[in-house]
Amino acid sequence: MPALTFRSVTKFYPARQAGSTPLKALDQVSFEVQEGEFFGLLGPNGAGKTTLISILAGLVRASEGSVQVHGHDVQSDYAQARRLLGVVPQELVFDPFFSVREALRIQSGYFGIRHNEAWIDELLESLGLADKAGANMRQLSGGMKRRVLVAQALVHKPRVIVLDEPTAGVDVELRQTLWQFIARLNRQGHTVLLTTHYLDEAEALCSRIAMLKRGQVVALERTTDLLRSATSQVLRFKIDGELPPALRALARVTGRIVQLPVHDALEIESHLAAVRQTGLAAEDVEIRQADLEDVFLEVMNRQQSVAAS
Repeated sequence: MPALTFRSVTKFYPARQAGSTPLKALDQVSFEVQEGEFFGLLGPNGAGKTTLISILAGLVRASEGSVQVHGHDVQSDYAQARRLLGVVPQELVFDPFFSVREALRIQSGYFGIRHNEAWIDELLESLGLADKAGANMRQLSGGMKRRVLVAQALVHKPRVIVLDEPTAGVDVELRQTLWQFIARLNRQGHTVLLTTHYLDEAEALCSRIAMLKRGQVVALERTTDLLRSATSQVLRFKIDGELPPALRALARVTGRIVQLPVHDALEIESHLAAVRQTGLAAEDVEIRQADLEDVFLEVMNRQQSVAAS
């Protein structure tokens, strides 16, 4: 039995103005996540990722379709489905009146769990919170609050861990600490569903990936197969200046670094010649294999072209 099952999930939100059409946030989304899998859910802002997770967590009701957690429907069998889930939300939500340890004890109580101090201690230690156990939640930095949210989601030892942008805006130390701990839980058999804008994280951690765009699944494959499906390599170089418009439309530019998809030696020389013709000098030129970010952009652009046609 799959750990998670999404069957034809559709979600409409009411029209904001009279006479306008309802917003379709999800459109017939269907896929399964197998038990013990580390699964990535990717997409641009507004693609429907958080809406799908909110439906999974029982916070939002689907307009059509169904979602199951180990065979338990999230609507008709909510209590059992929720007991199997540990959800780390995107927003920093916390109770300002309790210490870190008290917050974890209270969260345990929601699931009828008592006398689990050993597991709470392990969570605090594994997430770098041991020295903050007695601190009030209001005293914590944003990164520390994020760690507490992760601990709260795991305090009842859920079989399925759902991470919605867990490392957004946090420091490198937390990212490393979190992924080491989550990877250990995954090796122990816990299923992980991850949404992230850090595609290097998804490439390193996820064995399989679904990509959403405008509420629809536009790719669903093993990560290795997605990387193999890339139709191009990448020309990477640095410049001091602005690319000509024809290249700028194709390029991924970060500061001085320019990255362009290329298919053969002729295209490489053509791009570099266009740079030289503008009076710019390309430095540190290299050719690399496409990574998940390149594949993601290729899939999104391909879907945009299909929609436009």
